[in-house]
Amino acid sequence: MDDPAQLSEYGKILLLAIVGILLVCMTILLAKVLSPKKPNPEKLSTYECGEEALGTSWVQINPRFYVIALVFLLFDVELIFVFPWATVFGRADFVAADSRWGWFTLTEMGVFLGILVVGLVYVWKRGDISWIKPMHKRPQVNVGIPAAAYELINQKEYSIRDYRETADVKADLVSDGDKKQTTGSLGFRPKFKQ
Repeated sequence: MDDPAQLSEYGKILLLAIVGILLVCMTILLAKVLSPKKPNPEKLSTYECGEEALGTSWVQINPRFYVIALVFLLFDVELIFVFPWATVFGRADFVAADSRWGWFTLTEMGVFLGILVVGLVYVWKRGDISWIKPMHKRPQVNVGIPAAAYELINQKEYSIRDYRETADVKADLVSDGDKKQTTGSLGFRPKFKQ
């Protein structure tokens, strides 16, 4: 380690690490100082899986959340095995050693992916990855009103009043002591407690 050039190369790496740490610390500090601080109960509440946190922590949560998460993790973790296979599959020295190597690895990965596809089809057919199982049922309410009455209401054309007509109505202000009450053609007269 007598070469000063080697120390300067390590010094560059150290300087780069120090600058990186300072930049990260400065952005965290600026976010802490400049961010708006308006806490309210909604911001401070616990958020998990789109479910609103109400009541005690001993509530039953729909197990479909966990089933979907586990199925995702299962296929996600198993697909990680495809990447090392792809790197080993393309090595020229293995293929040169035995010409059957490529076909063996291709068949092996085909079996592996076939098992994954069979598992996915099984989970799909059971309905475990359906987020919401729809039930198409038209609601029926037994009321004493005949359906023809609903049809008449739905087919009738109603006149729409112009909103500017009501804005042109002037309200007379009558002072009653130190309180003011509005009178006019409002259709009602507000009553206040005294």
